[in-house]
Amino acid sequence: MTDERLIALAKQAASFAYAPYSGFTVGAALLAESGKVYLGCNIENAAFGPTNCAERTAFFKAVSEGERSFCAIAIVGGKRGVFDALCPPCGVCRQVMAEFCAPDFRVILGTDSGEPRVYPLAELLPLSFSKAQL
Repeated sequence: MTDERLIALAKQAASFAYAPYSGFTVGAALLAESGKVYLGCNIENAAFGPTNCAERTAFFKAVSEGERSFCAIAIVGGKRGVFDALCPPCGVCRQVMAEFCAPDFRVILGTDSGEPRVYPLAELLPLSFSKAQL
């Protein structure tokens, strides 16, 4: 699957976001090694704490269906569906990625225009906490 296709799927996922408080919609498309793609959107909550990010939504959907190995994730985000800047994952999402992905897992950040930026997870979360520390 191409990076461009994953970004298009992430944009599709963002259209389902529930963001009545911030107006900032985020979509993610997670590619499993099985070839299946899991979509996620951000889901806000008036109490703020129960809000869930698009990336974690995608990961939790995949894991709940038995997936444990992943290749890449594409992420887009912006105010009211306009993706004019890169939207990197938050620290909590990066830690979830570190739980299930190798350091070379590809994080693809897309916008409405321009080339996507691709980062290995290790660059986004150096010295991550893992099972090795337990």
